[in-house]
Amino acid sequence: MNISTFEGLQLRPEILRSLSDMGFEAPTSIQSSCIPPILEGKDIVGQAQTGTGKTAAFGIPVLTKVNADDRSVQALIQCPTRELAIQVTGELLKIGQFLKGIQVVPVYGGQPIQRQITAINRGAQIIVGTPGRTIDHLKRGTLDISKITMLVFDEADEMLNMGFREDMEEILSYTTGDIQKIMFSATVPAPIRKIMKTYMNEPVNVQVDRKAVTAPDIEQYVMDVRESVRTEAISRLMDVKGYNLGLVFTNTKRQTESIARDLQARGFSSEIINGDLSQGQRDAVMSKFRNGKIDLLVATDVAARGIDVSGVDVVFNFEVPQDPEYYVHRIGRTGRAGRKGTSITFSAGRKNRRLKSIEKQIGVTLKPLAMPTVEDVQISRINIHIEKLEEVLNAGGLKPYINEIERMAEGGFTIPELAAGLLKLQIGGLENPGKDEKENVKFDDSQMVRLKFSLGKKHKIRPGDIVGAIAGEANIPGDAIGAITIKQDFSLVDVPSAL
Repeated sequence: MNISTFEGLQLRPEILRSLSDMGFEAPTSIQSSCIPPILEGKDIVGQAQTGTGKTAAFGIPVLTKVNADDRSVQALIQCPTRELAIQVTGELLKIGQFLKGIQVVPVYGGQPIQRQITAINRGAQIIVGTPGRTIDHLKRGTLDISKITMLVFDEADEMLNMGFREDMEEILSYTTGDIQKIMFSATVPAPIRKIMKTYMNEPVNVQVDRKAVTAPDIEQYVMDVRESVRTEAISRLMDVKGYNLGLVFTNTKRQTESIARDLQARGFSSEIINGDLSQGQRDAVMSKFRNGKIDLLVATDVAARGIDVSGVDVVFNFEVPQDPEYYVHRIGRTGRAGRKGTSITFSAGRKNRRLKSIEKQIGVTLKPLAMPTVEDVQISRINIHIEKLEEVLNAGGLKPYINEIERMAEGGFTIPELAAGLLKLQIGGLENPGKDEKENVKFDDSQMVRLKFSLGKKHKIRPGDIVGAIAGEANIPGDAIGAITIKQDFSLVDVPSAL
């Protein structure tokens, strides 16, 4: 891997080796602008969003400047959330994997503090933490930052939004001497400018061009559709496009719960992550999402800070975000590690004005996308089954089945008719075009009946297959179908008794 442009930054050979192993070819704009002045010891404020490589922008010089022979804490990095602290720690460990003697320890709430104390006492040059737990250690005397030479605040604007301003200033009060202060922030509001003026020494200001923010590997779409059918749109898109793992972003905590319930009713494994969850609940949800046990994770912006899960196929903006920075952060959850990604933003009416403003600020025009019809979904399912059929045909061993088909053909059916009948039986039949335009009808639990099907997970049945079968054969609109539960050997589905 050619990393000659990194070599020009006068980095340690071990770090250059790590960057090569990690697939870095050249520094991003924020990295090339920030690394030299940080290495020179200057205070710096980097205005950069998620997806610009800001962690490496401060992580590389931090790892370059720490002294491995000195076991005291030399650099303190503060993050607004536990997830971001874990993410930053992981990135530093990868960048410094070939550096001997340098230890990075994360400190955050939700983890036994004694474990952190033990790790700090073993000797750690770099501490990555959240403000609350960091102050806890400082007050206990289990963390000594009197010898630090570098203090980094990552996503400083989010710290302010989460009420950490006093914590930031309290942490600064524990420092002694003329230490280097570094802040990265998507925006630089007045409170941050005040901190800069009070605590920083002629900071260098670096701002990344917004046009460089959004990744070229993310296809960005907008769908004009009213809010009442957006969960149905997500369901159809998941089926038609074949997405396996998705994130749904919304602006409020209350919406996360209702959206997740609607998606669950359509048979998707869906859970939420918002500010009301305890740390243990957040950990459990994120573990399931990373392991692919959740199809769709519904999240608010602040709660999703630091989510770094590879393999996210698509990000849905259930509504236009309040701020362009939120939009950039949201879509940055897909298209990672060299993979292609997709973002789909739902908008309608006056909200389109806000979307136009976002497009102008990020320098990208979102492509219009039409909502898939029920027929699109069914055709997609047919194509999937045809692919599986081709695999079965290529595998051979079909003689007993051929004999049976030939016997049935003698009864008056043609071979194509028999094949079509078997395919229809497997899929559930093609709905008549236009059914998806029917008026939505709401049913309560007392109006629903539960059906049991003798097909389940081991038969590779998906929620969409069940919806298609019922909608096609029983003439029941997809929106009217209730909760779907797929077990190993069977499936349960609630349908309106009136239909």
